[in-house]
Amino acid sequence: MKKLNAAFYRQKDVIKIARELIGKTLVTAIGGVRTSGIIVETEAYAGVGDRASHAWNERRTNRTAVMYQSGGVAYVYLCYGIHYLFNVITNVADTPHAILIRALEPVDGTDTMQSRFGSQPVKNLTAGPGNLSKALGIDNSLTGESLTGNKVWIEDTGATSAENILVSTRVGVQYAGEDAYLPYRFSLKNNKWVSKGKGLIKNVSGKV
Repeated sequence: MKKLNAAFYRQKDVIKIARELIGKTLVTAIGGVRTSGIIVETEAYAGVGDRASHAWNERRTNRTAVMYQSGGVAYVYLCYGIHYLFNVITNVADTPHAILIRALEPVDGTDTMQSRFGSQPVKNLTAGPGNLSKALGIDNSLTGESLTGNKVWIEDTGATSAENILVSTRVGVQYAGEDAYLPYRFSLKNNKWVSKGKGLIKNVSGKV
C-alpha cells in the first residue's frame, strides 16, 4: 500500500483530515517486525484556539514543541504516567493542529501485539489510544518521527463513505468548557474495535 505523503498532512482543515484518516492503516516497523491496524476512531485538536488542545493559547513546552512543526510527524506523549498516546501533527509549521488516533482494527502482527502485553491474552488489543500504542510498540521515542519514514507511517487504503462515519464529541476533555462539545471525534460505524469512551452530550437545558 502507498504511504500518505507530506502534502496530505499539511492540509489546513484538521477536521477534514481526522475524518479522512478513518479507514486508513497505521503501521509500525519496530525491530524489523510490521504491526498494523485500520484506523477506526480519531479525534481532532485544533491548536491555539481549542481549549482541549495541548497548544491552547499558544502554549509551548518541551513536550509540545513538536506540535509546531510542519504536518507529517508523530506526537507521542505519556498520559497519566501510564499510557502512551499517538497523535498525527497536521497543517503547516507554527499551526499546531493534531489528531489523536483512538482505536484500530488489528491487521498485521497480532501475535507480536499480544506479546507486548505479556502472557495474558488481551481482548481489547487495539481498542483505545493507550492499548493501540502498546500493541504497535509506540512510545515517546517516536515523537517527532516523520510519518513518511520507515518506523511509523499511515497507508492509504482508500476513502470511507460519509454514511459509515459517526461524529461525536471528544473523550476526557471536560476541562475544555464549551470546546468539550465540539463534534471533533470520528469513528467507523458498527466497528467492534471503537473504544468505549464517552464524550459529552448537552441536553436542551444546556446542562451535561
